[in-house]
Amino acid sequence: MAFEDQLSANRSKILKKWFQAIADTYSPETARFLKKEKDPFANPVGNSILEGIEGIYDALFEEIDAAKVSPFLDQVIRVRAVQEFKPSEALVFIFLLKEVIREALSESIDVFPEAFQRMEGKIDELALISFNIYMECREKLYQLRVDEIKNRTARLLQRADFIWETYLKEKEPQEDS
Repeated sequence: MAFEDQLSANRSKILKKWFQAIADTYSPETARFLKKEKDPFANPVGNSILEGIEGIYDALFEEIDAAKVSPFLDQVIRVRAVQEFKPSEALVFIFLLKEVIREALSESIDVFPEAFQRMEGKIDELALISFNIYMECREKLYQLRVDEIKNRTARLLQRADFIWETYLKEKEPQEDS
């Protein structure tokens, strides 16, 4: 059986272990929740991660096309970017896939070293695409924060101007009628 066939045959096992490895990058209580809660409405983060890694895993069976795989990477990275992970922490999930595959298919790696190296190269490509996505997410977050500060400042200035105008009106001499 070819290496790709073994990757395909062990898909659910590898995805389960990969999801568990990703969940373990969170705090213990969060990891427990992510692993335990299966309802997508009660656990949207876990559901988003699971859907994302399924699409990412399937991308390993063809040439890496950034346009095709980016939405799946984005599902996982966007959550991690918002959660204030450092870049290395946010993107470690890609490299965890290598470890999970090594563990799940350790005997096949010795038999198909070239196929394993090609697969690792694809995962490295995914990591590079992931970094770009992470940076775009962080830039967007920072821009949103800057916009919010600008809006707050504008509201404060409007309020201050209103207070000043009210003060000036109160100080105007009253005409006797």
